[in-house]
Amino acid sequence: MHGNVAVHCINPDCQRPYPQPWGNKFCNSCGALLQLLDRYVPLQPLGSGGFAQIYTVWDEKTQTEKVLKVLVEDSPKAQELFTQEAAVLISLQHPGVPRVEADGFFQVNLSSPKQRQLACLVMEKINGPTLDEILDSYPQGCPENLVLNWFTQAVKILQELHKCQIIHRDIKPSNLMLRIPASTAPPTQARTGWEQLVLIDFGGVKQFNSASQRRESSSTRLFSSGYSPPEQVTGSNVGPAADFYALGRTMIELLTGKYPPELEDLQTGELRWRNRVTVNPQFADLLDEMVKEDVRSRPANAAIILKRVAKISRPTKLGFFSQLQNFVNQTSNQTNNNLSLLTQTIERALATCVQAVGKTILFIAKAFLKIIQACLATIWAMLLSGLGACVGTIVGFFLAYRTILGDRIVELILSQLPEVVANSQNKIGANLLLFAIAGLGTAWGLTTSGCFGQRRRFLVASIMGIISYGFGWLFWELLSSKQSSDGLVAMIAVSVFLLSLSFRFRSHHIVYALVAAFGTASIFSVLFIVGFPTTVLQFSNQPLWSELGLPLALFGFVAILMSFWLGISHYLIVPGLRFLGWR
Repeated sequence: MHGNVAVHCINPDCQRPYPQPWGNKFCNSCGALLQLLDRYVPLQPLGSGGFAQIYTVWDEKTQTEKVLKVLVEDSPKAQELFTQEAAVLISLQHPGVPRVEADGFFQVNLSSPKQRQLACLVMEKINGPTLDEILDSYPQGCPENLVLNWFTQAVKILQELHKCQIIHRDIKPSNLMLRIPASTAPPTQARTGWEQLVLIDFGGVKQFNSASQRRESSSTRLFSSGYSPPEQVTGSNVGPAADFYALGRTMIELLTGKYPPELEDLQTGELRWRNRVTVNPQFADLLDEMVKEDVRSRPANAAIILKRVAKISRPTKLGFFSQLQNFVNQTSNQTNNNLSLLTQTIERALATCVQAVGKTILFIAKAFLKIIQACLATIWAMLLSGLGACVGTIVGFFLAYRTILGDRIVELILSQLPEVVANSQNKIGANLLLFAIAGLGTAWGLTTSGCFGQRRRFLVASIMGIISYGFGWLFWELLSSKQSSDGLVAMIAVSVFLLSLSFRFRSHHIVYALVAAFGTASIFSVLFIVGFPTTVLQFSNQPLWSELGLPLALFGFVAILMSFWLGISHYLIVPGLRFLGWR
């Protein structure tokens, strides 16, 4: 290593960690030790992983580059996991695991800006790509023979780990590397595909034993989304089957080129991948078993998996007699295998059918209950709003034609809108008052019901009930003759639209208002065509209580229809819009 190479300070609080001159014992900025154990010289950061910062270091003793992990997190749990990772790597002597020497785990004392200790772990540097990087060269999926080879090596590594009562808990393409000599291959592609596989990142390892697996206990909630099994994601107790699940999903991603969640069935959560790639059915069956949601459905140990892999990858270059014997054996066993497969298929189909029937019945029952609930809520809203409209109409009729309030309103309108009064009957103030109080009653009735997810705001609803029906009356006065149905339809549409906007639904307010206004007005258009009287709101000079029947029917029916269409919007139209993506 040349003297002009710069050194990097590993103090996480150093203000100027790089560059430091080669040969310096201490950092010029913070005074931290640069040559660790008088042996390891940090060169450059490689990134960060979990609670640690990772560096390339030069080993003066072996004259090779190695990897240094420095724990920068002070929490006791982080210290425990880091110490556990170091102990596991030191104890494992396997080509599929980064080598760590007995003195590769040590502490470095820092004094600036405060007294603290940094835990350090030096391990072998693996020259080669991760399987995640290799997958970039195979967007449609890697060749099956390569994946089967990597799979076999990974299972053997896991077998070694599980023998030591250790589970990895973080298997994924980015944590599997190929050890390739730096001079023989590009950095992101395997040269032959048969290089030694190495499992890295032991920061999440966990000790286990058979007794603890049988007990209901919990684990540290550490997982990788898309690869970890359900029991690990929820923080339940995990065993070797968790590693098999993650390895199965990893291999399926390598075969298909697809991130596992992209292959999940939306209903069952199972991976639908076999139609995307041609794979040995035995290998595909094995992977499907490994990624079962139920732990008991996965292979129990690595030996079982390796035994099945041996059958899958059995050499095909045999002598003539060996080939003949193999052919005879395969032919004689094929019928039994087919019968066994058929039996299993029938059993699975029956179980699936029973489960599907049960789910269908439950779904229908829930849907039926929701429909009943929606109908009852809508009917309740229709009853209260219709009752409120009728009460409001009666009170409005009394105030308009049995008190002097109608005359006072005429005087007010005359001063503000004289053209409206000039083109109207003498009872303009009484009619406006009748409309306003009918709108107030309708608003109160619907607000009292509390249906359709609205937030009850009686004051706002009351004011808007008066204003909306007042605007409706104004349209009726200005648009057409009292003998025409156009003015009444316009009055109904405007009144319902404005009133519906005043109810504070949770979303899609304009949708509620448009559907209610258009639906109610449309039905009244049909009613007027078939003979509903258009003189419904015209009274004699001295109206009698007997003349109140048609106005009661009009305002009550408007309220009932408005509630009906709001129910249609709440239970059908708005959910449909949300399903289509309109949030």
